[in-house]
Amino acid sequence: MPEKAAEATAGSAAEAWPEPPLAGTEAAAVLGALERQRATLAWKCSGLDAAGLNTTVGASTVTLGGLLKHLAHVEDSHFARLWLGVPVGAPWDAVDWDSDPDWAYRSAAQDTPGQLRALWQESAARSRATVDAALRAGGGLDQLGAHVTRTGERPNLRRILLDLIEEYARHVGHADLIRESVDGLTGEDPPR
Repeated sequence: MPEKAAEATAGSAAEAWPEPPLAGTEAAAVLGALERQRATLAWKCSGLDAAGLNTTVGASTVTLGGLLKHLAHVEDSHFARLWLGVPVGAPWDAVDWDSDPDWAYRSAAQDTPGQLRALWQESAARSRATVDAALRAGGGLDQLGAHVTRTGERPNLRRILLDLIEEYARHVGHADLIRESVDGLTGEDPPR
């Protein structure tokens, strides 16, 4: 199920494997942890064709392609909705999430591996740019996002980033199991 042509994500993940700083600032540590999770997902999804990205394990319907699409949505929705206070854009804005809450997982089988990887990479790039702009503006991780909860609270950048790390960590665990079932690939880091 690995693709014949080398995937750019496979090489780039091995060459520039992110590692959180051992003694950096809080922002550098949090962002480093998030980048490590993103890189692990990219590695677990690299080099696979559509069949590999659509493989399931056991009774679960979760696929690597579905994880890429779901996490692209999470990236976009966390920063659009929680940080910027704006509606999430395409393709997410055309989905009736109430009637089809698993749309990202379900619809991933209709996308090519290249479309799924590009969607996820573009969403992560938008998130990186949003966080970079927020940190350059000052206020660090204590800055409050635009979203206001029913109780009148607003999440700070720290909370949004930690929620994103938690979401990735849970799904990278799924990716570990699925990828191992596809071709036996295991481990935490790509070969160096």
